[in-house]
Amino acid sequence: TGNLTMMTGSLTTTTGRPTMTMDSPTMITKNPVKLRHELKQLINPQDDLILSSRLRKLFLHDKHSCSRGTYRVSSLYFDTPDDKALRQKLDGVNLREKFRIRYYGTDTSFIRLEKKWKINGLCGKSSARITSTQVQDLLEGNYRFLLVSNDPLQIEFYSKIKGQLLCPKTIVVYEREAFFYLPGNVRITIDRDLRSSMGKHDFLNPDAYRIPVSDSFSVLEIKYDEYLPDIVRMAVQCENRRTTAFSKYMVCRRYD
Repeated sequence: TGNLTMMTGSLTTTTGRPTMTMDSPTMITKNPVKLRHELKQLINPQDDLILSSRLRKLFLHDKHSCSRGTYRVSSLYFDTPDDKALRQKLDGVNLREKFRIRYYGTDTSFIRLEKKWKINGLCGKSSARITSTQVQDLLEGNYRFLLVSNDPLQIEFYSKIKGQLLCPKTIVVYEREAFFYLPGNVRITIDRDLRSSMGKHDFLNPDAYRIPVSDSFSVLEIKYDEYLPDIVRMAVQCENRRTTAFSKYMVCRRYD
């Protein structure tokens, strides 16, 4: 027990690229997105201590990490009035997507709009830069700037706001320790101290209070391309732990 089970998935194309977005016509992008495998495990504090110590000896930290090897991630998730993204996650729908706005640490000068989707167990993500002023506009219900941006993702986001009535739902904040391993394009992260907020308008305030929701558990994630190297597979083993479909967004929605 405790072995990671590799997620697999098949597509109708041989390139590993999504050909269209869910519930929308084909979206043309400048850079086609390659789909990746994603494994998750919930780990307790003891597992976290053992794993992080092991990973620090084997792999390099993310270049954006602070001196402690960690950084904060703050995200604002969007969903429909009837919580389509949340319900699809709970129901295990095979084709699903979600939109979020994200920044790192306390620096709100670098913010990204991101769309993450899952197809046959494989994950893809596309992103576009937006400004803090534009984020504030979105929070106030002003989103026309998306339509005139000439960015495919921003235009798609505009169409989903108009067509599906996407709106801000919850803030998700956590501390991340990230490692990478070049063969297989592997990224290993341990996310700790998961917090949320029922308010949306203080998203750009990194000092705003957030409610702890992690129950002392951390989240181990492993993302990779075509294969998972044996050294990584062995390094992330936890006794009596199995891959899970854990969602930070879903957990934080419990506190709406």
